[in-house]
Amino acid sequence: MFSPRTTAAILISAALLAPSAFATNVHRSPTSGLTSTHKLSKSRHKAAHHARGQQAIDPERVTQIQQALIREHYLTGEADGKWDATTVAAMQRYQADHGWQTKLMPDSRALLKLGLGPDYSAAINAKGSTFASAPPKDTAPPTQTSGFVAASGVNQ
Repeated sequence: MFSPRTTAAILISAALLAPSAFATNVHRSPTSGLTSTHKLSKSRHKAAHHARGQQAIDPERVTQIQQALIREHYLTGEADGKWDATTVAAMQRYQADHGWQTKLMPDSRALLKLGLGPDYSAAINAKGSTFASAPPKDTAPPTQTSGFVAASGVNQ
C-alpha cells in the first residue's frame, strides 16, 4: 500500500511527535476536585533572627570613652560606664567637630583621636621594640644619605 520510504517517514514523524503529546501537564485550579475535610498545613517555622556583630559597648570601654570626652571638654560629670543619651550626644558633637560621620557610634577615627586606639604593646613583634618616631635626617649616618642631593641646588 505505502512504499517503504513513506512508511519510514510516517513512523519517524510519529516517533518525533509522540513525546511532546504525552509531555503536557494538566493544571487544575486549587478548588477543583479537592473536597478534603482537613486543612493542608502551609505554615513554616521562621528561623529566629540572630543579630550579628557587636550589639553593645563593654561598660569598661564606655568608661574609657567617657573619660576621654571629659578630658576633651565634650562631656561633664563622672564617667559611669553607661552608654546613655548624654554620652551619645557628646560623641556626636566630637565627631561632627572633626568632620566625621555622626550616625555610627563611635567612629574609629574618633577613638584614635581620643587616644583610645589599639594597644600594640603586647604584640608578638613588639617585645623590646620602641614605637618612637624616626630620627631626624642629620643624625642618620653619612652612608645612608650619600646618594641624595640637597634641595637648595635644584633649579626652580
